[in-house]
Parts: sequence; structure tokens; C-alpha cells
Amino acid sequence: MTSEIDELQSSMGEGERRSYSAPALEKGLDILEILCRSERPMTQKEIAQGLGRTVGEIYRMVACLVERNYVSQVDDNTYIITTKLYELAHINPPTHRLMFEAVPIMKRLAMELDQSCHLTVYSQGKQVVLAKVDTPSGMGFSVRTGSELDVLISVSGRVLLAFQNEETTKLWLEESVQRKPEQSDPQIQAILESIRKIGFESVPSVQVRGLYAVSFPILDTQGHAMAALTVPYSERIDQNKRKSIPEVTAALGAAARNISERLGGGKGSTLG
Repeated sequence: MTSEIDELQSSMGEGERRSYSAPALEKGLDILEILCRSERPMTQKEIAQGLGRTVGEIYRMVACLVERNYVSQVDDNTYIITTKLYELAHINPPTHRLMFEAVPIMKRLAMELDQSCHLTVYSQGKQVVLAKVDTPSGMGFSVRTGSELDVLISVSGRVLLAFQNEETTKLWLEESVQRKPEQSDPQIQAILESIRKIGFESVPSVQVRGLYAVSFPILDTQGHAMAALTVPYSERIDQNKRKSIPEVTAALGAAARNISERLGGGKGSTLG
């Protein structure tokens, strides 16, 4: 058997040895993706045309996706994506635990500071906003849940970069620069080293005029940032007793440390 496998591998090209094709899986994923992007139900003919395939090539796969409840058949020949992918994404254990622990603390933080706050994670050269809590008074700056944020020019992105091992930081930097080459910064290593030393970043925003951004990492058991907790501090000229930036920084650091410790990380960190 071993000699047969060796013979088969030797007959394969370099590209074939590096990866194996899974046409049925790819076809199914293509169908899910095109239905996710569509704002209305699609017929099998429309799906096939959108994928550059024939109806005969996709109809069995569509039937399988309907049977597994990833796709719903609206009428005789139109189909729409179900909520199953959304449900699966939200039972992912690490994300679920992070949200479970973070959101109540974020709500208390927003109430204490009368500022919004948001939680982001890194994803392929960008950040994704997992959760946010709006300003309790209803007036202030906030970001939308699900938004994609830049990495290199934001405090939360740099905090995520700073608290990783050297190999991960290098990879994420490369991905971020590839996504937004114009944001490349020759001083980035010095900036990240400074963030590591003080445990957070607090600077005027370079994206929104008049905004001051403060961000702390949520640390895992290895001291690596699994997420960043950020307050986009906005001034209110009609309030005399507004929390100061140092007060915001102290409260945010305590909240980040609390979340980290509840997740089993953050021991002995400089947070707060």
C-alpha cells in the first residue's frame, strides 16, 4: 500500500501535492455565498448563471443544502439562505464565552463613563466589531456591530498587534499592509513596543477629528490579545462634570483586566 501511495504522489504535479481539490464542497460553498449576497430569493437558474454553471450541476447540491436547513425553498423554484450559518457562528465556543463575559462589563463601563465602548477582534488584515454598547445618554460616537475597521491606524488594531508573539505580529502586519498599503508606517515597531510597555494605547484619533481613542487588550492565558476593548472618547461641551481622559483610561483598564481574568487570562498584566 505504501508503494502505491508513493507512486501516486510521484505522478502528481507540485501544485496537486500542495492541495487537494474538493469540487462538491466548493460548489456547495459557492451556492451558500451567492445566496448570502442576494437580497431576494433566487431560482436555480439564477444561481447557476451567477456561478457560471448549469442547473444540472447544482440541483443536487441545492437539494442537499435544503435538507440540511442551510437553504430554504420559498416556492417551487426559488431559494433563500436560512439563519443556520448565523446560528452556528454564534455558538463558536471562544467567541461565545468572550461575549458572555464582556458584554455585561461593557454595559457597566458605558454607564459609568457615559461613553460608548466596543470590542474588536483581528481577522485577515482588518478588525471586526463583535460587540458595542452605545452612550447611555444617547449622544456620542459609536461604531456598528459587524463593522470592519482598519488595523494600522487605529488604537484597537495596534493593541491587537502589540500583544501577540513575534511570528503572529509579523504575519498580521503583512496582512494589514497588503490590505491597506497606504497605511504602512516605518515607525510601527517602535509604536507597538511602546504599547507593550505601558499595556494600552491612548491617543487622539487619526480618523475622526475631535475624537480621542483609548484601547486595552483582552488577554488570554498566554498574555496574547484575543480582543481589544476600546472607548472612542468624545467631548461634550454642555457637561461640566464629564469624566476626564485619565479617568476613562483607568476605568477602561479595570474593565479590560476584569474581562481578561474572567476568561482565565491577564494574570500579572499591566492593565489598569
